Parts: sequence; structure tokens; C-alpha cells
Amino acid sequence: MDAAGTAMSQATTDQSPSSQPQGAPQRPRHWMRLDSPVFWSLIGTVALIILSFWSLDLQLARVLSIESLGRMGKFVGELMSPNLEPVFLSKLLQASLETLAMSAVGTLLAAIFGLLLAVPASRSYAGDPARWRFLTRLVLNALRAIPELVWAALLLISAGLGPFAGTLALALHTTGVLGRLFAESIENAPQHPASALRVQGIGEGRVFLYATLPTVSPQLMSYSLYRWENNIRAAAVLGVVGGGGLGQMLSFHMGLFQMQETSSILAAMILLVILVDTLSYFARRLLSR
Repeated sequence: MDAAGTAMSQATTDQSPSSQPQGAPQRPRHWMRLDSPVFWSLIGTVALIILSFWSLDLQLARVLSIESLGRMGKFVGELMSPNLEPVFLSKLLQASLETLAMSAVGTLLAAIFGLLLAVPASRSYAGDPARWRFLTRLVLNALRAIPELVWAALLLISAGLGPFAGTLALALHTTGVLGRLFAESIENAPQHPASALRVQGIGEGRVFLYATLPTVSPQLMSYSLYRWENNIRAAAVLGVVGGGGLGQMLSFHMGLFQMQETSSILAAMILLVILVDTLSYFARRLLSR
């Protein structure tokens, strides 16, 4: 009897979940358990959101009051009558073209310098990672950490008022953004073509041009087009600090409470963003073929 009981106990132990074969799939831990890092991450996120609402002085009752709603309705009503005089529309067209040129030139310069900085910032072509990667990534972090408005305010001292300072501000900030994205794309590119060329004794520069760049160029172009869309909006805002274009007109007419002119400028901004978004969409379609 003792031998039979021992055998049955052994069979029961072998069939228990804790003694599964090593090749059997493990059940994923549920995220609601107290020992799950996902659970505590969600708890921390909810706590931060609650603290954010508690620390901010959100006067929702004042915003949604009848007096505030009446003022907003009057403001919207004034914006519904844009200025369509030919003289003003001519100035608006010139400012729109200036904003478009600022965004295009700024993005082009950023794509060029971002690619030059992305090569030493990536692990694939950094050479000495402790030195080149640290320095180039530090430069990229500094460039994109400073907003376009701050760059424009700093450059106005040396470049003066106008679109030149705004274009340089866009180029500097976007260089930091695109440089980081380009570096990640280069690191994630397939290494087999580059390794094959290195085995034959070809230099790193030619390896990048003939093996890595053709592989990642569609992704780099997609990033550049996306940043061009963002720079259209940024270029329209840079005029507030004197960077030229539609933003400068918007700041001037809003400061004088000329709502008809302001309405026309806002409509031009919307149309410009739609135009660039459409051009970017068709450019992506051509690249994907």
C-alpha cells in the first residue's frame, strides 16, 4: 500500500503545473498582479495625471461662463469676415510664398547637416564610440532641445529682422531632430551589404554611399518630408518674434485687433498646410513605388 501511495503521489506531482516540461510555453503574467511592473507603471501614470490636475489652476467655470462664451462668439463672428481687398491679398500671397520658402530651405539645410552628423552619431560608422558618438549626439541633443522661437530670438541679434533669421532657426532645430532620426535609421539598417564591402577592403565612406545609404534613403526622405510639414507651422509662428512671413503679418494685425486681416492670414496658413501636406503625400507615394 505504501508503494502504491508513493507512486500515485509521484504521478500527481508530475502532472502539476509547477513541474511542466522545460519546452512547454509559459503563461504570461497578468498585468493586474501586484508584482507586475506594468501595473505599477499604470498606477504611477494615473497618480501623475491626478497631481497635474491638482497643481494647475484650471478655471473651467470661468471659461465656460456665459460672459466668456459671449466674448468668444463675438471674436469668432469677427473672424468670419476676412479682408479680400486685392492690395491686402497681394501682400498675403507674398508672405505665404516667403513662409513656404523658409520652411523648404530650412528643411533642406537640416536634412544635409543632419545626415552629416548622423553618420558619426550611429554605432555603425562612429569609429570610436566613446568619443565621436558622445560628441555628435551631444550636439544633436543641444540643437533640438532649444525651440525654434528661442533660436529665432537669438539669431535676430546677429541676422536682424526678416526671413533669414527664421530660416536659420528652423534649420538649427530641425538638424537636431533629423540627425537623431537619421542616426537611428542607419543603426537599424541591414548590415550584410556593408559587411560584404568591408571584407573586400573598401573604405567606410564608400561603404556608406553604396551599401547603407541606398537602403535607408526612402526612410530618410520620409522623415524629411514629415519635418517639412511641421516646419510650415513653425515658420508661421516664427514671424511673431520678427522672423518674417505669415507669422509677422499675424502678429502685426492681431496686435492692432484687425480681425478681418487676421482671418485672411489664418485662412492662408490653413491652405498652405494643406498644400504642403498634399505635396508630401504624393512624394511618399512616388518613393514607395
